[in-house]
Amino acid sequence: MKLNFKKSGSGEPLIILHGLFGSADNWFSITKELEDDFTIYLVDQRNHGDSPQSEDWNYKVMAEDLKELMEAEAISEAHLLGHSMGGKTAMTFAIHYPEKVKKLIVADIAPRYYPIHHETILEGLNAVPIDNLKSRKEADDALSEYINNPGIKQFLLKNLARTDGGFKWKVNLPVITEKIGNVGEEIKSEKAFENPTLFMGGENSDYIQDKDKEDIDRLFPNSHLIYIKNAGHWLHAEQPKAVVDTVRAFLKR
Repeated sequence: MKLNFKKSGSGEPLIILHGLFGSADNWFSITKELEDDFTIYLVDQRNHGDSPQSEDWNYKVMAEDLKELMEAEAISEAHLLGHSMGGKTAMTFAIHYPEKVKKLIVADIAPRYYPIHHETILEGLNAVPIDNLKSRKEADDALSEYINNPGIKQFLLKNLARTDGGFKWKVNLPVITEKIGNVGEEIKSEKAFENPTLFMGGENSDYIQDKDKEDIDRLFPNSHLIYIKNAGHWLHAEQPKAVVDTVRAFLKR
């Protein structure tokens, strides 16, 4: 699948993968701070943003999408950064194609299985009358019945795009709703990724726990784990300077 991406900067290639319900634009402010040091590829994963949609949606096919992108761009080796769902795509890719990944950064996700915990968000998105929607406020009001957090609502509403006759979702909501369990799948492998790897968690997030260190060390033996202070799961939005400084320090050393 030919993914949509935005390219900027100069230097060694750095590919950035967003999380569930996100898009390349979520990492735009981070990109602006790093593009003097790296050629950055901000990628929309399949069924998200402006990339194509498909019934097939799992980490295997998302890793293959990334391989196709690198081949099309003649990138033999790149640094890879993935957040949440994007982190699992990045881990899957690094384990299967280690020769293509120089350094790996995984933002606030571990290799383990995560139970489904997006039911309320999916209920809210599916409750928006997308076929008859007249305004963004109407969508906001519908989401408010399910989600109180204004930041989360605005994040989700970035997926709302205007069409000639109204609105549409950029995300493939039917497939994501049907196959949401795939997002939580465990990264299973007998092989390990030996190159330098950074797991970057949010101090206030519970996505990477002490119990995860055994799996992390087994699959990524040349890794270390740090926590970004005063940050939750969306660490790049909450503490962008700390994330930029951490990414630059790790990739430049």
